Amino acid sequence: MISAAKRKLDQELGIPLSVTSEWDFIHIGSFQYRCRWDENWIEHEIDHVLVVKADVEVAPNPNEISDIKWVDLELLDQIMDGEVSDDMAIAPWFRAIHDLYIMDNYDGTLEHSDVIAENCMMGDLRMDPRNIPGQSLLDALSSHREIVEDVIMSSLGKMEQERLHGAMTHLFAGGGKRLRAILPRLVGDAVGDGHDGHYTLGACIEIIHNFTLVHDDIMDQDPIRRGLDAVHVAYDDATAINAGDAMLAVGFEILAETPHIEPESLAFLVKSIGEMVRRVAEGQMVDIEFENRDEVSEEDYIAMIAGKTSAMFETCAMTGAKLAGADDSVVENMANWGMNLGLCFQMMDDLIDVTGDTETLGKPAGSDIVQGKRTLIAIHAMRSDLELPMFYKVFGSGDCSEADLAEAVEELRSSGSIKYAKQRAMQHHSMAHACLDQLGSGSAVDVLRELTDFQLIRIN
Repeated sequence: MISAAKRKLDQELGIPLSVTSEWDFIHIGSFQYRCRWDENWIEHEIDHVLVVKADVEVAPNPNEISDIKWVDLELLDQIMDGEVSDDMAIAPWFRAIHDLYIMDNYDGTLEHSDVIAENCMMGDLRMDPRNIPGQSLLDALSSHREIVEDVIMSSLGKMEQERLHGAMTHLFAGGGKRLRAILPRLVGDAVGDGHDGHYTLGACIEIIHNFTLVHDDIMDQDPIRRGLDAVHVAYDDATAINAGDAMLAVGFEILAETPHIEPESLAFLVKSIGEMVRRVAEGQMVDIEFENRDEVSEEDYIAMIAGKTSAMFETCAMTGAKLAGADDSVVENMANWGMNLGLCFQMMDDLIDVTGDTETLGKPAGSDIVQGKRTLIAIHAMRSDLELPMFYKVFGSGDCSEADLAEAVEELRSSGSIKYAKQRAMQHHSMAHACLDQLGSGSAVDVLRELTDFQLIRIN
């Protein structure tokens, strides 16, 4: 691949082989993508990314390159954000390079010795700069959201006690994509027969998911959820606990009484969702115990989030496939997809907590650091043997100034901990795409691919 790169530099930039033969090329990763350019041409490539540092004159081949421009990181970010020109088209492969390799890793020197992201599946990329990434996914979510929302709210309407009903519906007033509620239907459409029973199944899982959030916020003493006061703040601890218990009951109740799910499917669904609740509880308890442990390994963390977060994605995908009539091998494959999707989701969520802002997040930015959460970022930092004075000052402090938190985040960035966490997330992103490769092609499968890639949109 390095020989091919040297030939390209000669052909396109006029840098002769006699010059590039002395250069030290470093391979920092590879990625695969598809891009539809028109009705007849779909580009499907595996690209390798090489880095080299050199001071050289270039003589672009006019048949290949019309113009060149040297840019610094600030100008590059402006170009990628569309701030320089609305009409400027960015090649899909360069968008992938920017998101995977430049954005979090460029320090002005381009001196790398480690692979940043290898064998990443980027899915479908688009040439049209006006096209919103993940548009097919957003359209699919939009087409199902109103239906599943009606099922959720009518189900919660079973609670006649006014204050308890208010507490149960409180978080739903904060909006949201209802991803977990719609996911069983999206999977059903991709692997078999999606039907109205998937809406009830999704509503059941979404209501139970919100039950876990209500209780989590009490345990973590988080005051904000989805831009609203947490339920225990808007009401009180006792009401919040009672509301969560009632939501768990309602979830199973609507599953049992719906006419859209055949009785022979019910046992599998109840068992799967019951197991999900148990695994979420186990993961939450392990997460709490992490706070009192001197050392938490990366393996411990993965096992914890596999229960606390990924179990719900796994269950959505597995039960959605089963309810659609898929065979056992497809159900197992979709369970694996959901597990890897959930692992990527949680790792990205940890990254967003550190690198985001309070207004965008709808909760305090950096709360994981302040609360002493053993995320993959924190675990990597603690095992690095580096001097990170502000991180250790802020970590688990319960409160700190914005300036101290910003300095702690910068230490995590310079130590490579943030970069490492993103690399691990990208591994599970690739594994999720590998599961989808086992399905046939079609628009419904494309929606699942965009959902898998949506993790990258969230972090970007």
